[in-house]
Amino acid sequence: MRVRSGRSASGPAARFLREKRPLPLAWLCLLLLALLAGAPARAGVADAPGEDLEVALVTYGPGDTYWERFGHDAIELRDRRSGEAVNFNYGVFDFDERGFLLNFARGRMHYLMDAAPTDEDESYYRGAGRSIVRQRLALAPAQAAALRDFLLWNLRPENARYDYDYYVDNCTTRVRDALDRALGGALKAQLAARPAGMTYRQQTDRLMRAQPWLMLLLDLGLGPYADQPLHAWQESFLPMVLQRELRAVRVPDGQGGTQPLVAAERELSPNRLDAPPAAAPDLRPPLALAGLALAALLLACRRYWPAGFAVLGTAYLLAAGLVGLLLLVLWTLTTHHSAWANANALLFSPLAFLLLRAPWRLRRGPPPSRLAQNAMLLQLLAALAAVLLHLLPGTVQQNQPWLMFALPIWLVVAWHMRSITSAAM
Repeated sequence: MRVRSGRSASGPAARFLREKRPLPLAWLCLLLLALLAGAPARAGVADAPGEDLEVALVTYGPGDTYWERFGHDAIELRDRRSGEAVNFNYGVFDFDERGFLLNFARGRMHYLMDAAPTDEDESYYRGAGRSIVRQRLALAPAQAAALRDFLLWNLRPENARYDYDYYVDNCTTRVRDALDRALGGALKAQLAARPAGMTYRQQTDRLMRAQPWLMLLLDLGLGPYADQPLHAWQESFLPMVLQRELRAVRVPDGQGGTQPLVAAERELSPNRLDAPPAAAPDLRPPLALAGLALAALLLACRRYWPAGFAVLGTAYLLAAGLVGLLLLVLWTLTTHHSAWANANALLFSPLAFLLLRAPWRLRRGPPPSRLAQNAMLLQLLAALAAVLLHLLPGTVQQNQPWLMFALPIWLVVAWHMRSITSAAM
């Protein structure tokens, strides 16, 4: 995707949408002479007949910035006679849009369709070191013309804006859907019949691995929606997956048989950045070790450095309470449906705020209040419920890494509260 300011399309595609103006007399004469000579007068892609249109899917590899990690793609239309080539894409957003940050937080992001000369787009991605792969598609002339007409209609200012969703309505699903529309539904029929290789969570973790802290935050915030089994049509929300899946699609050849949809594939520019791993990372070992290490450190500090125990315990409880509050806000006050019903809200909850004084209680001091003891009991029961959720049928949230991280720490906090309560009796 590309970040641009302004709300209108740029490049020659914008020219397609401008109102026609009266031509000067000299131009009318030239046009008349051209018609009399039998030479067609065409601007290029905008009005080329279907048999002169070449359709391609252009896929750009992931970039370094976090919003570029998922890659990008575009539909290229090329007029074989004039040589004009235009890339149509759905990945433009504007930081300067009124209320952009608030809409982003609420899950109501607005994206735009845009178009630009192919050379201009390729120059940008070559300069950024991102790979460029062009797949020429075997569309019939009528399909190519219908696709062109739809893209030009979609490019109009009143049609260009859409409500963005990370997984089901993004810059790649819009490209995929436009191609499927031109193919009469053949693309969806074939991709929906094939199982996907990964879930939304696995793809997200894999692609965001270069930014570990952001990857962990996203994984923490994803609910069971991200762990549902997918088919290839759904997994094609990613440019690289759509590029891969198109290689196996077959379409009618016009002679009673079928042919590959991808007529030719060529890498126009190699990747010069660190490529994402092929598989999603297993977060269970590192988070389990982190949870055990923090629990062991708390135990050591409680015995040898009470002030350190109080500081570390308070920091953890503050973080747990804030995370729990954020997860509840994402579930109840936003349209981020991938974050709804997040079982991690059972592991990190606002109940932690009621326990903030507990780490400062000394062995010979007053016991924790009844409110704090009840909050600790509820937190332990909530953690147990998070574990038991894995026994239920259906889609189970794959939050084992966070279970393995949080449980040892909660057990240490609970044991500390129990010990000082017993000592006070």
